Order: sequence, then C-alpha cells, then structure tokens
Amino acid sequence: MKYLHTMVRVKDVDASLDFYCNKLGLKQVRRLDFEAGRFSLIFVAPEGQEDAQVELTYNWDPEDYDEGRNFGHLAYEVDDIYALCQNLMDAGVIINRPPRDGRMAFVRSPDNISVELLQKGDAQAPQEPWASMENTGHW
Repeated sequence: MKYLHTMVRVKDVDASLDFYCNKLGLKQVRRLDFEAGRFSLIFVAPEGQEDAQVELTYNWDPEDYDEGRNFGHLAYEVDDIYALCQNLMDAGVIINRPPRDGRMAFVRSPDNISVELLQKGDAQAPQEPWASMENTGHW
C-alpha cells in the first residue's frame, strides 16, 4: 500500500492556494478542471516531496462545508517551527495552538481545516512570545 493524497473540499480556490502555497510553502503539483462535472482538483505538496499530496477539491457551484470532526488534520514536519509560525502570523494566519513546547503548533486553512506543524528533530527550547501565548479558538 502507498499513500497517495488527502482530499479536502475548498470554497475559495484563490484563498486556499494563497494559504497552502504562499503562506504554508507548498507548491501546486497539478490541476485538473472538469467542466462537465463542474469541479476542479488541485494537488499541492511540499517541495521535493511530491508524493505527499493534498488534493484541494473545488466544486464550482457554491456549497457550505461544515467542519467535519471526523477529518482530523493535515500534518507537516517543518525545519523551524518558530520561524514558520512567525511568518504565518505576519501573513494574517491565526496560530490556534502556539508552539509553546518548541515542538507542535496548529493553524487552520481558510476552509477551517486543521493543520499540525511539527518541529523536525528535537523540539526547540521554549521561547517567547510562544511560551506564554494562549490558544485561540480550537484546533
């Protein structure tokens, strides 16, 4: 068995691509538009890890998607959790669970998908402002 991808439905392609590509740092691997079915499939992945894909499914006709608690979250290993969280925060992304322990943080996509960020290797030493930052919302 081989992992292929995780699929999440998105309401706004531009906002989602901005989050996943511009802010989180993934790249678009491929895009398929199905006019007859009125939907698009956009695959994104970390640079150099094109096998670790997230499929963003966009249905052209407006739909509301509730946050499915049965989904869980996406998880990515990062080189510097503090630097990435600072970049995300500077870009307007809410850090729902700050990396107080130097190891783990959670953010949410524009479609309310929970994204876990895990420090590569050992946890970094706790540092401010993260060590005393409270959770925001839920993750």
